[in-house]
Amino acid sequence: MTLTPELLLQHSDAGTLWPAQDRDADNWPDLEVAYRDALAVRALREKRGEQPVGFKVGFTNRTIWERYGVFAPIWGTVWNTTLTRAEGDEGRLSLAQLAQPRLEPEVVFGMRATPPRAPTLEALFECIDWLAPGFEVVQSHCENWKFSAPETVADSGLHGRLLVGRATPVRALASSGEALDKLLAACTVRLSHGDQQMDLGQGANVLDGPLHALLHFVEELQDYAGAPEIKPGDVVTTGTWTDAWPVQPGQQWRADFAAPLPPLTVRFA
Repeated sequence: MTLTPELLLQHSDAGTLWPAQDRDADNWPDLEVAYRDALAVRALREKRGEQPVGFKVGFTNRTIWERYGVFAPIWGTVWNTTLTRAEGDEGRLSLAQLAQPRLEPEVVFGMRATPPRAPTLEALFECIDWLAPGFEVVQSHCENWKFSAPETVADSGLHGRLLVGRATPVRALASSGEALDKLLAACTVRLSHGDQQMDLGQGANVLDGPLHALLHFVEELQDYAGAPEIKPGDVVTTGTWTDAWPVQPGQQWRADFAAPLPPLTVRFA
C-alpha cells in the first residue's frame, strides 16, 4: 500500500510505525517527491485547523550523519500543537502519540522579518528578533530509526515536539552577524539525564554554527518551488548539538549551555 499524505498523517496522529511492506523506495524516489508529500501533509493539518508557527531543521550536525545514514540537512514544519514555551528555565512535554521519541538540545531563533533572497549572514542577522535554548523531541515512524533521507522528509522532518526556553534579544548577545556566528559556534552544551551526564556538544557541530545552519535553511527554502516562506514571528530550530537520545515518560533531562545561553530542563509525561 502506498503511503499517501492521508496515511502519513494517520500514522503521525496515532504514533504508529509505518508497516514494513509499505516502505517501498518508489514512494519517494528523491527528496523533491518527499517534500511534495510533506507539504501535502502540512496542507491537511492546516485544513483541520492547526497553525504553522515555524520550522525545524534537521541533520545539520555532521557528527551524526554516518550514524543515521543521512548526509545533508532536511526541514519540516513546527505547529501550534507541537510548540511549548518553558516557564523560566523548565518545561513539561507529553510523549503521547509519538513514535520512538528522542531528545535533541539546540538553539531556536525567533524571526522578526522574512529574510531577503540569498541573504548574507549580516542580512539574516537583521531578520532575527531573539534566540533561546530549545529541546526538540524528534520521532521516527520507521522501525529502529532505520530510514532513507527521503523517508525522513516525508515523515514531517521527524518533528514531534519543541520546547523553547528563555529568550534573549539577539542584540543583547551580539551587534553583528559575524559576532553572533562566532559566539554560537564556540558555545558548548552538556546534556544530562537526571544526575548523569549523557553527552557533550558544540554549536560548531551544526554546519559550523547555528547561524550558518539558519542561513543554509533559508537558502534551501527559497530554492524549493511551492515551499512556504519564513514569516515574522516564526520560530526556527536549527538542529541538535549532540546525538538524539531516546526518552520516556517520567524522565527529566537538562541542557546546560555555556554562557550567555541559559540552561533548559524538560520533564516528560
